[in-house]
Amino acid sequence: MQIVIIGSGNVAFHLAKAFVLNDIPLAQIFGRNEKELNQISSALKIPYSTEKLKDADLYIVCVSDNSVENVSQLITKKDSLVAHTSGSLPKEILTGEYRKSIFYPLQTFSKSKELEYEKIPFFIEAENEEDKKFLFEIASKISGNVMESTYEKRKYIHLTAVFACNFVNHLFSRAKEISDSQEIPFEYFLPLIDETVQKIHEIDPKSAQTGPAVRNDKRILELHEQLLKDESLEIYKTMNHSIQKMYEL
Repeated sequence: MQIVIIGSGNVAFHLAKAFVLNDIPLAQIFGRNEKELNQISSALKIPYSTEKLKDADLYIVCVSDNSVENVSQLITKKDSLVAHTSGSLPKEILTGEYRKSIFYPLQTFSKSKELEYEKIPFFIEAENEEDKKFLFEIASKISGNVMESTYEKRKYIHLTAVFACNFVNHLFSRAKEISDSQEIPFEYFLPLIDETVQKIHEIDPKSAQTGPAVRNDKRILELHEQLLKDESLEIYKTMNHSIQKMYEL
């Protein structure tokens, strides 16, 4: 079984690493960024190329959503199985005359951050049961959390991830702006952040909500608004309004 990963970014790196650590052989990692590919190749001992795409049985396309369609046109082997890793695109975005599928890892990836691959959920879609079973087996070698999905369900999975990860991280960035403005080390807030995240492993997020909005503490809400301006003020008002609406306050 010849497997090729296409891409040189965060997802490509971590997926390649997960394969190597779980003894799933990779024939090649292919892309256009030679510097990044060389680093991945050196770290993981995988052949790479920026010019010739190797014949393979399975190609996994790990590129940005805007590039998936164009990159998929590079694959010309008609009897191959091709999967992309996007959370928001249908498998039909893959435009070649090959079997199309999805191999979606639900995680945020940064090359500098170690991950526990065995905990990452993988969502699988394919055009036939045989390919679905094959992808399921590969994902199961990496993780204990593998689930069959559909495009309709995956759209909501990705939307949930944006709320739970991207929006939350943006709020961390806004919070750090406030602490930096007052020369308060942001590291002092990390125990609070860690406890907040750990709490929802045990308690439903709605039940775990604390703060002035859920207490309907108008004095504190008004005080905070006086300390903020521009986008941060708008975010503060919007978030408090959403909290109070959820709790019918």
